[in-house]
Amino acid sequence: MSDLSRRPEGAVVGEQLAHESAALHVTGHALYTDDLVPRMPRLLHAHPVQSPHAHARVTGLRVEPAYDVPGVVRVLTAEDVPGVNDAGMKHDQPLFPSEVMYVGHGVCWVLGETAEAARLGAAAVEVDYEPLRAVLGLREAIAAGSFQGGQPTVVRGDIEAGLAGSAHVFSGETDMAGQEHFYLETHASLAHVDESGQVFLQSSTQHPSETQEIVAHVLGVPSNEVTVQCLRMGGGFGGKEMEPHGYAALAALGATLTGRPVRVRLTRTQDMTMTGKRHGFHTEWRAGFDADGKLQALDVTLTSDGGWSLDLSEPVLARALCHVENAYWIPHVRAHGRIARTNKTSQTAFRGFGGPQGMMVVEDVLGRCAPLLGVDPAELRRRNFYVAGQETPYGQPVRHPERLVTAWEQLLSDAEVTRRQQAVAAFNAAHPHTKRAIALTPVKFGISFNFTAFNQAGALVHVYKDGSVLVNHGGTEMGQGLHTKMLQVAATALGVPLERVRLAPTRTDKVPNTSATAASSGADLNGGAVKHACEQILARLELVRAGRDLPWEELVREAYFGRVQLWAAGFYRTEGLHWDSTVMRGHPFKYFAYGVAAAEVEVDGFTGGYRTRRVDIVHDVGDSLSPLVDLGQIEGGFVQGAGWLTLEDLRWDESDGDGRGRLLTQAASTYKLPAFSEMPEEINVALLERAHEDGAVYGSKAVGEPPLMLAFSVREALRQAVAAFGPEGVSVDLAAPATPEAVYWAIERARHGDPAGRLTIGSVEPAQPAPDSPPLRPRSEQHAEAVPETAG
Repeated sequence: MSDLSRRPEGAVVGEQLAHESAALHVTGHALYTDDLVPRMPRLLHAHPVQSPHAHARVTGLRVEPAYDVPGVVRVLTAEDVPGVNDAGMKHDQPLFPSEVMYVGHGVCWVLGETAEAARLGAAAVEVDYEPLRAVLGLREAIAAGSFQGGQPTVVRGDIEAGLAGSAHVFSGETDMAGQEHFYLETHASLAHVDESGQVFLQSSTQHPSETQEIVAHVLGVPSNEVTVQCLRMGGGFGGKEMEPHGYAALAALGATLTGRPVRVRLTRTQDMTMTGKRHGFHTEWRAGFDADGKLQALDVTLTSDGGWSLDLSEPVLARALCHVENAYWIPHVRAHGRIARTNKTSQTAFRGFGGPQGMMVVEDVLGRCAPLLGVDPAELRRRNFYVAGQETPYGQPVRHPERLVTAWEQLLSDAEVTRRQQAVAAFNAAHPHTKRAIALTPVKFGISFNFTAFNQAGALVHVYKDGSVLVNHGGTEMGQGLHTKMLQVAATALGVPLERVRLAPTRTDKVPNTSATAASSGADLNGGAVKHACEQILARLELVRAGRDLPWEELVREAYFGRVQLWAAGFYRTEGLHWDSTVMRGHPFKYFAYGVAAAEVEVDGFTGGYRTRRVDIVHDVGDSLSPLVDLGQIEGGFVQGAGWLTLEDLRWDESDGDGRGRLLTQAASTYKLPAFSEMPEEINVALLERAHEDGAVYGSKAVGEPPLMLAFSVREALRQAVAAFGPEGVSVDLAAPATPEAVYWAIERARHGDPAGRLTIGSVEPAQPAPDSPPLRPRSEQHAEAVPETAG
């Protein structure tokens, strides 16, 4: 066992503690960025002038009318930028664009004494546009050859030989929608220039160091003249990893130009129409199985909808390609990826970061092919699991695959799956217009940033003369419980009671050059850094102790008078990682997190309406740092995943009318989110036991993202329930999201044996697609094309 993972006796980690801010949350006393507004006298409010066009050239901009509006102080335009007019790391996101790329794109920003004055001032600004052709749909972009960024490919084996040698070959298409983050707190930044001339920003950001860097670039100053603090976020889910930088830069620019504090806080509608979302994907695939139903080959092209700029689309695509096989061994794989450029918001990070979209390919393949192979879907999945000694398609050995089997068998037993499946069969036989189904799905999710350099973290720990402890670390808190875990890590490492430890807000002048709190790595990275800092202090104190039994406070006091350093900077870097993005091979992940879920649904054949009756989960979090926090993450991630797969339906106006390109689902009234009514009537979550992860902080594993993909079980249960309305062996092509409307039309096809949603067995001629083209459809292959779900 490594020193990093070894737990001492009486450890605070592992205790079931409430979130460190739980009481503040439920009483309304937790402060967020915008709550600090009353503390800033003479504050100015910002409001954008937004484009009504999906794609247009700005040919004229007249800001003078805005100054006739009472209360307007300044209009920010490109001419005001002293540094670089760009808010992105790829230098493709101008802060003040001369060419607008989506409906809602901000052309300039108005500062006013009140929010209403800024709004009226923005309405008074006159902008001339030259409309240009807009590309909106993903299939439209593919047809037009509208792509951006790299087009990587993951390859193992000989795909054509694998398909030719398969007993059964299927081909099809899978479409999956994007998803709105809908964090409770919209984007917010507060900027002011302090007495020393430094720009100080309060920002709702998952990546304070990158926010600092972008703000410095825009202002044309070095990073040491900009400090960014993140007190806490009211949700992030990846949507505040890249997106906050531009809004922080606007606030900072306004503050430096006016000498007054500036507030940028998006309304809900602005947030939904201006910020990026989960990437939608279109995939085309061919899959081969042997006579026993074991996967032999998977050939797939994934095309993501990147929106108008790259943002994080390239690493999102890379992670999708690294998860196309999920938990299954496939000897021959070719996974090609590309990013479409469309005139929509610039799509960005979202919990899972491409992993869910990649996994959905193989889960859709198995769900659609199982009936045609005559194999129960759960059994088909189980017989394709990885076993010890096998590697991923990109060359990383799969460690501890037996844990997935253990979790699967525990789930079958604890959830009484066999008994309940018999009950489901009896129910379905007695109810022609209502059907139930139970589906089981696994998750294998890689933990670490794909970009190796991001796998580092820092911390600063102070022990004061009275024995109290203050911890700073580079991670941000967005409700996920990272700060709670860091308090437990510090208390454990120092051997002090939890109440002696306090955690300070995340600030770039305390811990520099931090990575984003993302990739489920926050506890791994920052926990390692906090532990390292504490161990340095403890080593010095042990020299002072000299074998004596001294109370903590007396030991600290004696160390102070002995002129012993009582603070330390900790650092952690994840070891054993390497990744060559040019060939998409290496060891990008520290370990894999495993989980399994069983979902039972009931579907109404008249309406397509459904309810989730019960969900059972067994999830691998290693030796949990904080079990209650992990439980909340598992349940929350599952529900968010179920929302993506069944409810949340982003719609843009793709007509040729004046509203072309407008987001139609721009409020909670039109964008359906999971509510209490969509929650499973019964949910049971168990943490996998005896799952210590050597080489990770106190033997724990990440928990932020992997549970989201457990929700595949709900979609697969819906597929099986729909199939129960049709003849034996019907293959169901189910839309994502599987809204009640989509489920209704799938039922109609299943009832009538419509071949539009079926795939049939065929043979394959050797064929080699071009690197930038979708997999070829061999002429000799006999299949019915899967068709996308329609709105009826």
